[in-house]
Amino acid sequence: MSVESTEQSTPVEAVEDQDDAQNDAGNPDKGSSATRLEEEGDVAADYLEELLDIADIDGDIDIEVRNGRTYISIVAEDDSPGLESLVGPDGEVLEALQELTRLSVLSATENRSRLVLDINGYRQERAGHLQKIAEDAVASVKESGKAVALEPMSAYERKIVHDAVADLGLVSESEGEGAGRHIVVSAD
Repeated sequence: MSVESTEQSTPVEAVEDQDDAQNDAGNPDKGSSATRLEEEGDVAADYLEELLDIADIDGDIDIEVRNGRTYISIVAEDDSPGLESLVGPDGEVLEALQELTRLSVLSATENRSRLVLDINGYRQERAGHLQKIAEDAVASVKESGKAVALEPMSAYERKIVHDAVADLGLVSESEGEGAGRHIVVSAD
């Protein structure tokens, strides 16, 4: 098992949020945002490495800081069935593990974390699927003129879809509460 850390400044499908800037402005004694994000990555990697050891699952942990957010990836050289179990059906286990990792960071640093956890490229693959969902919804709205409601999804996934819909020239809004929160795509 290995842990690698890299920093990239190139834009990707990252979710933008101004919480970091606001947190840094309100907490000057907490250090710079980059230092805080690096510490967040280290704490998260330690937590995940211990989890992998306990579960006897092989995987390499990569840490990246980009666009004001920490990205943690766990990958295996060959298809490790253990890692797939950490993703679960529809990424449900991955979402839970991400929240547990964020709580671990909060406990260690006293800073709320917005880190994104990916296992075996699941989120990247899902982002491609979400792009296709957005394109299909936009095509349907343009053809019928009627709004289209999408399946419920996480805040991270909704952000990807909102961005894709906006890039395609239409409007989207999140509706509903909790696990039923979903996007409605419309022409106006």
